[in-house]
Amino acid sequence: MKKHEYEEHISKLQIELVNLQEWVQTTGAKVVVIFEGRDAAGKGGVIKTITSRLNPRIVKVVALGKPTEKERSQWYFQRYVSHLPAGGEIILFDRSWYNRAGVEKVMGFCTDAEYQDFLTSCPEFETMLIRSGITLIKYWFSVSQEKQEERFLERLDNPLKRWKFSDMDLVSRSKWTEYSKAKDAMLKYTDTNLSPWYNIEADNKKAARVNCISHLLSLIDYQSYNHKSVKLPKVSPIQYKRPDKCTLRSVPNKYKS
Repeated sequence: MKKHEYEEHISKLQIELVNLQEWVQTTGAKVVVIFEGRDAAGKGGVIKTITSRLNPRIVKVVALGKPTEKERSQWYFQRYVSHLPAGGEIILFDRSWYNRAGVEKVMGFCTDAEYQDFLTSCPEFETMLIRSGITLIKYWFSVSQEKQEERFLERLDNPLKRWKFSDMDLVSRSKWTEYSKAKDAMLKYTDTNLSPWYNIEADNKKAARVNCISHLLSLIDYQSYNHKSVKLPKVSPIQYKRPDKCTLRSVPNKYKS
């Protein structure tokens, strides 16, 4: 996909995302979109593309760090429940409660009993969310070993992307097969008719973004709204004199157009 083709597709899709946002806000709908997948699969890129033209008060990204000691003692899903949408909100989870089925299982951060309880409880939890009126959509981003390594190397060499690389990425790279088996088990238990998983082939980032956003829009029966014409009000005729600029703490005009 050439750059101009990609930009043309994304421009049209972002207009539709704005229409979706307005529909959600107007109707009070509640939407949750989960983005999961291997490291460097492009989840962050598609989330950034979705949100770049939207209102952050309506469309919110949730990317949780390590659980605190208090959170570890809570019901597992409890820390995620507090981030679920109110009416008129869209929540994008950059990784989610499925951490337990992936990194926690592979790295031994949970017990076998906790892991098995998650696999059996998760479909019930998601059924409750959907019955409460939440639209739940789940995406898994697939990336090949070769493409992941290429992106890891790019992160290491690029000072703007170096922060994306963590020690955990090194371990996940060495445990490719273990993560594959964990993913297969996760899908076996949690890919249901009511709450299905959708796979995104993500070796090509641009195609993955376009395909994901287009598919997301197709799953929600939203409506476009015609904006009413608006006339700007006249400025108040009250006399006003701006203070002298020398009294202000101005940023130095170091760069000039």
